[in-house]
Amino acid sequence: MNAKPKIHRDSNQGHHTRVIAISGGKGGVGKSTLTINLSVCLSRLNQRVMILDADLGLANIDVLLGLKAQRNLEDVYSGACDLQGVTLVGPDNIRIIPASSGTQSMVNLTSQQHAGLVHAFSDFADSIDTLVIDTAAGISDSVIQFIRAAQEALIVVCDEPSSLTDAYAMIKLLHRDHSVDEFRIIVNQTRSKNEGLDLYQRLLNTANQFLDVQLRYEGDIPYDELLREAIKQQQPVTVKSPRSESAKAFKRLAERVLGWPVKSNPSGELEFFVEQLLRKT
Repeated sequence: MNAKPKIHRDSNQGHHTRVIAISGGKGGVGKSTLTINLSVCLSRLNQRVMILDADLGLANIDVLLGLKAQRNLEDVYSGACDLQGVTLVGPDNIRIIPASSGTQSMVNLTSQQHAGLVHAFSDFADSIDTLVIDTAAGISDSVIQFIRAAQEALIVVCDEPSSLTDAYAMIKLLHRDHSVDEFRIIVNQTRSKNEGLDLYQRLLNTANQFLDVQLRYEGDIPYDELLREAIKQQQPVTVKSPRSESAKAFKRLAERVLGWPVKSNPSGELEFFVEQLLRKT
């Protein structure tokens, strides 16, 4: 077996955490499954990875992995425990911060809860290389806030008219109202070699016609019965069937992610990420 590539960190440069928000506009595009499998592959590339389940209404990362969350973000908000107390450990040592159902929006946190959460993330700052945020479906204020606060927005689309329409609506809203102008696109559940690029091109053509944004194509994840079977068994396909076509695609995506520049602006630090997230507009 080939040795994992070594990640060299220059201590004089300080440590910066890559923060990626995964979204898709509509539900059912495979966003959470992509979050999990991408995180597993990043961990196998020597990244220290944490998943933040940011679907505050219908959290499901722990369920998809067959984990039992005794506490969640709501307990952190209330001051009952810190982030360490709610963190779960998943496959390949990825760490997971579970959300709960019906938790209040981040923008409604009290000053005390705000300060506590910022401090909690600061404690993790030096031990995380990549924070992957699984946002909720739709374009609620919460989803928009998470995407704005992250360094990278990875938009998941599939071959359904509503998927492309909703993805475009999200990109338009973020660009028009929040000055976000760079997005990365991943096409899920493709059934042919060219389907992913074709869908990306359709989205790009519409965006180029009406918006001044930059869309980057990050590849596709093929439709795979082995992936569906892994989901039923509450396992990442990258763990259950690492030689499957979908698992290979997740690995390629992880390798691409490591090629993205790690931005050293304030949102590159976890405490600043949370401060930006909680800042009222």
